[in-house]
Amino acid sequence: MEAVHDSLTGLPNRTLFLEKTAYSVILKQRKRGYEFAVLFVDLDRFKIVNDSLGHLAGDRLLVEISTRLKACLRPQDLVARLGGDEFAILLHDIQVVEDAIEVAERLQAKITTPLMLEGREIFPSASIGIAFSTNVYNSVEEVIKDADTAMYQAKANGRAKYAIFEPDSIKPSLTFLQLDSALKRAIERQEFRLFYQPIFKLKSQRPVGFEALIRWAHPQGELLGPEQFLGQAEETGLIDSIGQWTLQESCRQLREWGQRSESILPLILSVNISKHQFYHSDLINLLRNLIEQYQISPSNLKLEITESTIMEDIQTAINIARCLRNLGVTILIDDFGTGYSSLNHLHELPIDALKIDQSFIGSIDQDASSAGFTIIQSIIGLAHNLGIEVIAEGIECARHMAWLKAFKCDYGQGFYFGEPMMAEQVVSLLATN
Repeated sequence: MEAVHDSLTGLPNRTLFLEKTAYSVILKQRKRGYEFAVLFVDLDRFKIVNDSLGHLAGDRLLVEISTRLKACLRPQDLVARLGGDEFAILLHDIQVVEDAIEVAERLQAKITTPLMLEGREIFPSASIGIAFSTNVYNSVEEVIKDADTAMYQAKANGRAKYAIFEPDSIKPSLTFLQLDSALKRAIERQEFRLFYQPIFKLKSQRPVGFEALIRWAHPQGELLGPEQFLGQAEETGLIDSIGQWTLQESCRQLREWGQRSESILPLILSVNISKHQFYHSDLINLLRNLIEQYQISPSNLKLEITESTIMEDIQTAINIARCLRNLGVTILIDDFGTGYSSLNHLHELPIDALKIDQSFIGSIDQDASSAGFTIIQSIIGLAHNLGIEVIAEGIECARHMAWLKAFKCDYGQGFYFGEPMMAEQVVSLLATN
């Protein structure tokens, strides 16, 4: 029995699944009116659970997902664990593809029910690819390949989605796979670059720091922005390597600027941190080692964390922020006011500043009685009452600047002050000021 069953979940393994599916392929060829479907199920962001909570918690999640999958199926259907966080389902003797879609929707509703792991509430989800037998299949390998392709299409469409294999879906799925391979090569070949957007003190209009912004110098000559690759990097687990490189390069650059000109320091450099990197247990040790390696002052380094990341696990976030404060590194809350409520916890978080999301700054272009004005003033007033400074993102014109100064906003950044620049341009900018 062990030879054809998974030792962790007790589900059939790949060998048994391929055997049963091969039989359905033959049955389809011989029996008129017989149809079947294969569903390829891949958990979203499973690596984050493994890395942040440990492999035992990851195993518990796999066992729970196995139970949920079985609960959604008929006795004649088969669910198997293919390996890792990949599962496959054989829907035996169904009528139409809509039957498979109904099962996929039922599976996703069941999978997304939250559960507690190691004292943390987890919200699992899965991407599902569907291969239906109306496509002409001559082998089980063809079915699996098409279901796998459809699953990648579902991931490309966003997490917790399903997709049905169609010949037209091959191209975008291959694009997803090609981007994954290209990102791995980019990490190996160090094709990423950091650009630096200045942050100005609004009262004096002098630069006080910079935000490090990552770009990918693609071999084909394009300079790709983070919105073109970071989402997939998070999905595939490559965000860890990219995040570590970003932190290391930021620390190295701070060291180089300090060696070039003593007048540059103290200079604040803000670095964006992904949710996975923030909650990873090695973040504190990584920062401690980088600070020691490059001999920089930790007070020159600030980490930007989105409000949604903070609210994912507020108590853990507070503990991590306190550890960072003890190290001398502080955090900024990015994208503040975008729909998550951290107001009740602001006084508990050891933060230096929060950044008003640029969508609110854009509202300054409208009538002064608009809700955006009120929100901006309220955020600034609240922050100042708590002893927290405020940075406004997306300042693009003198009108934005004038209003924010009137609201007593502390700092600002945006195209009004300048576009992101290379490291050499930073030196020139600071020399002219």
